[in-house]
Amino acid sequence: MEKRKLGQGFEVSALSLGAMGYGKSQEIDDRTEMIALLRAAVDRGMDFFDTAEVYGPWTNEMMVGEAFSGMRDKVKIATKFGWDIDQDTGVHRGGVNSKPAQIRRALEGSLKRLGTDYVDLYYQHRVDPDVPMEDVAGVVKDLIAEGKVLHFGLSEAGAGSIRRAHAVLPVTALQSEYSLWTREPEAEVIPTLEELGIGLVPFSPLGKGFLTGKIDAGTKFADNDFRGQIPRFSAEAREANAALVNLLRTIAGRNDASPAQIALAWLLAKKPWIVPLFGTRRLERFEENTAALRVQLSSADVADLDAGSAAIPIQGDRYPEAVLRRSGL
Repeated sequence: MEKRKLGQGFEVSALSLGAMGYGKSQEIDDRTEMIALLRAAVDRGMDFFDTAEVYGPWTNEMMVGEAFSGMRDKVKIATKFGWDIDQDTGVHRGGVNSKPAQIRRALEGSLKRLGTDYVDLYYQHRVDPDVPMEDVAGVVKDLIAEGKVLHFGLSEAGAGSIRRAHAVLPVTALQSEYSLWTREPEAEVIPTLEELGIGLVPFSPLGKGFLTGKIDAGTKFADNDFRGQIPRFSAEAREANAALVNLLRTIAGRNDASPAQIALAWLLAKKPWIVPLFGTRRLERFEENTAALRVQLSSADVADLDAGSAAIPIQGDRYPEAVLRRSGL
């Protein structure tokens, strides 16, 4: 699989697989199948995988650790700290916590669950307004000196926080939502990353499935599907936002590709240091998404996607209000 470099020369596969959807709850009903998918991804040349202590909490990291047992040298694992999780019980108390002692204990737990003695990329999951960014970066700098972390990352951080962290410890990557229907990072964040030499790992590059074209105003979400709570996925918003899917279908028709492949190819075409992070539970979808690497959008295609998506007013917030407030977004 094609490789790309994030910040600090960190080379990874050009696409990354996120394990979040394989178990944000305590139970992972299809654990065996998900482990098989993670291993199949490695067989197909992917080496960059994403998890976090909060997914579960903890169960996701344990599953990822089991999946990659015996092949640690073939994978680069990113995990995250920063939520207020009791490090003795695993109870998520709500809110954020990036106090130095919390970061250290969180890392020790992550290393144990992942079955490794180092993490390739360690993200602060959300900025903690009560802990100076300089202190957070300082702790991770010490962990790097100890050999327990190789690279430092941030998630959903603004330009100011990125600069403050980078002044203490060079930041390798920012993970934030960025796609054809979430283009806000283009205003300040992406120029900051380019100036400082930091890579971008966009999550939800397919708009939580909407940009695949397989969801419409009539789609019914299961009771446990978080999208049913997201304003952008209300029936009215889906109907309004269908214009973006129609745009993707138009460009897909020019390139003998699927809407999902076009959405990923657009991100790949924006900057050479962007590595989209997608999630899927099915091997055929994994193969469809990774085939986006073979889609070569023309400059006209990119311009049409840029202008066309900018002209479509996207309806609905990307998270419920309570989540936005808790995350400081």
